[in-house]
Amino acid sequence: MTAAKRSVYKSGGDGVGLIRQWQGRRVLVIGDIVADEHVTGRPHRIAREAPVLVLEHTGSTLNPGGATNVAANLVALGARVALAGVVGDDQTGRKLVIGLRDRGMDVAGVMVDPSRPTTTKTRIWAAGAQQQAQQLVVRLDRLDNRPLDPAVIAPLVAYLEHAILETDAIVISDYENGVIHPEIIEACLPVARARGVTVVVDAHGGLARFRGATIFTPNQPEAETELGHSLTGDAGVETGARTLLDRLDAKAILITRGQEGMTLVTRDRPGAFHIAAHTMPAVDPTGAGDTVAATFTLAWLAGADASIAATLANTAASIAVSQAGTIAVTAAELRQTIAARRLPHASTPPPRRP
Repeated sequence: MTAAKRSVYKSGGDGVGLIRQWQGRRVLVIGDIVADEHVTGRPHRIAREAPVLVLEHTGSTLNPGGATNVAANLVALGARVALAGVVGDDQTGRKLVIGLRDRGMDVAGVMVDPSRPTTTKTRIWAAGAQQQAQQLVVRLDRLDNRPLDPAVIAPLVAYLEHAILETDAIVISDYENGVIHPEIIEACLPVARARGVTVVVDAHGGLARFRGATIFTPNQPEAETELGHSLTGDAGVETGARTLLDRLDAKAILITRGQEGMTLVTRDRPGAFHIAAHTMPAVDPTGAGDTVAATFTLAWLAGADASIAATLANTAASIAVSQAGTIAVTAAELRQTIAARRLPHASTPPPRRP
């Protein structure tokens, strides 16, 4: 039987306790390193050479994106994070790595590949002088999604073989930019399974490559692509999630569904949990899936029941989308939001043991 939409922890109770318990957990993040550049400007006039808006530049920021946004959220929530991936030999890559190190990440696993640029997504925003709200004008991507060169794969694999021995969980963040090579998967997944290390996969496609991972967090379109058909309504998403659970030999599948919330199925319990999206307005959905993966991972490591972990992840995502650009939700913000919303309590099963 499908469970009704619900919240599954008391305000200030289980959720806050879990945040305290996951402090200091060790997480290895592997994936596509992305620089999210945000450029803002004030509308000035229409260009003479074409019917396009001319903006006067008012500011620029460079934020962690892709796998680095997952890592940034993990750090902000209190985890100890090691990051593995690839940047180009360019100013953007150097600036990004310095920023990640300043956040407290171990960046020894970040390799430099001079043959490719640092993947950069530049979003240009327009806003009037008296406006706080911004309008996205255009996004410009700079990337090279070729598979990694063997000369880069070898040191990356060597790093991972050591790092896996010193972590509580692995998050694989695959944006299909070439980093998650079959050799990378082979270096991680069998060893992690043998050692009982939790592996969370947040991949834009090809989920079958990671069969045997612990948890998968696809959005609904990604799940539909993997299944080869659309999913309609709670019942349809639940059926699809259960199919993926068996097909991928996973312990949990968490499908994010935008304004429809999330659907969770687990190996140890029949039915599904359907968690409603929060009603607060979304300013920018960029990076919300990264926040979900980070929060769910830490709650799982802390021994939470998966339904509680998913509700915490849903709450963290609602904070992330309330601001423009990719942001890292902090443990303090999550605690405050849990308390402020006074989320209702529903009957909950005993905590899951990690």
